[in-house]
Amino acid sequence: MTASILRIADIDRTAIESLLAHYGLTLAQVADGAAIPGSFWGDEEAGIIGNTVYARGDTPVHSVLHEAGHLIVLPQERRADVHTDATDSIEEEDAVCYLQIVLAGSLPGVGSARLMEDMDAWGYSFRLGSAQAWFAHDAENARAWLIARGLLTQAGEPV
Repeated sequence: MTASILRIADIDRTAIESLLAHYGLTLAQVADGAAIPGSFWGDEEAGIIGNTVYARGDTPVHSVLHEAGHLIVLPQERRADVHTDATDSIEEEDAVCYLQIVLAGSLPGVGSARLMEDMDAWGYSFRLGSAQAWFAHDAENARAWLIARGLLTQAGEPV
C-alpha cells in the first residue's frame, strides 16, 4: 500500500487537463483551503458542475478521475444539469470506477496500479477486497457497460 494518496499537486497538471479536455471537460483550480464547488464528499474531494471538474492541489487524483468519469459517461446533453451528484445507478457507478482506473493508465506518474492502491487507501469497497481484485476478476459488467456506450474499445482502451 502506498504511504500517501497521490494528489493533483503531485502530478503534471497539464496531462490531466489534456485528458479531461479530450472529453469536453475543464479542470478548474480552487484555491488552497477554499471549499470545492460541487463536491459530494466535501473536504479535499473533487466537485462537478456542468462540464467542469473542480479541484485543489490537495485533491486526490483518484477523486478527480472519478468525478470526471461521472461526466464522461453521461450524454453531452445531460452534463449541463449536473451539480454535485451525477450517478443514476449502481451499474453507472461501477462503470465510473472502471473508467477512472483505465484513464489513470494514460497519466504520467500515475498509472492504473497506483490509482487502485489509492482507491483502496481512501476506502473504496469491493466484494473481492481490493480495487485490483475487482478490476481483474469482477468488473466484466462495468467493462461491458462502457464498451456498449462507446467509451472503451473491445480491447479495453479508452475511446
